[in-house]
Amino acid sequence: MELSDKQWELFDFVKEQHGEQKRKYTGEPYWTHLMSVANIVSDYATNHFEVEIALCHDLFEDTPCPPDLLNQHLINLGYDKSGRDTILRGVNDLTDKFTKEAYPKFNRKLRKGFEAQRLWKIKPYCQTVKYADIIDNTISIVENDAGFARVYLREIDSFIWKINAGNKDLYARCCNQFSDAVRKLL
Repeated sequence: MELSDKQWELFDFVKEQHGEQKRKYTGEPYWTHLMSVANIVSDYATNHFEVEIALCHDLFEDTPCPPDLLNQHLINLGYDKSGRDTILRGVNDLTDKFTKEAYPKFNRKLRKGFEAQRLWKIKPYCQTVKYADIIDNTISIVENDAGFARVYLREIDSFIWKINAGNKDLYARCCNQFSDAVRKLL
């Protein structure tokens, strides 16, 4: 994947926001997941800023970075209003709204059920990024934690079949990988 200078500068900002965070199973810097998702998306992107959204997709969920800080950084990098709005909406659409902190009285199954219903409605370009996120997370989880993988795959099963408006080729790849993971664990 080739990133533009502007995308590299955005990636540097994102790495800084994620700080010393590590991937759960591998201990690698968290940014490796973001780069992997962006790399997957880059082969299928349709110019809706999917690569930028992929690089930023966990900012609002996993860091204290607020939308206005990301927006200001995008301004500083020279993104026009339409591009900024697309990126910010994409990151927002990919940010889990039904968290334990926001809904402490809901158990995980209920929260993930509401989240699945929310994901059914996100923009097609955001669904494209979600496919890449599912692909990268599934690889890591299935390889490293078969017990949790079964829970995770049930959660993915609750929405994957209804988020089919993104890139068709990446969707097929995501569904195939999902099905392979399910077969491997059953």
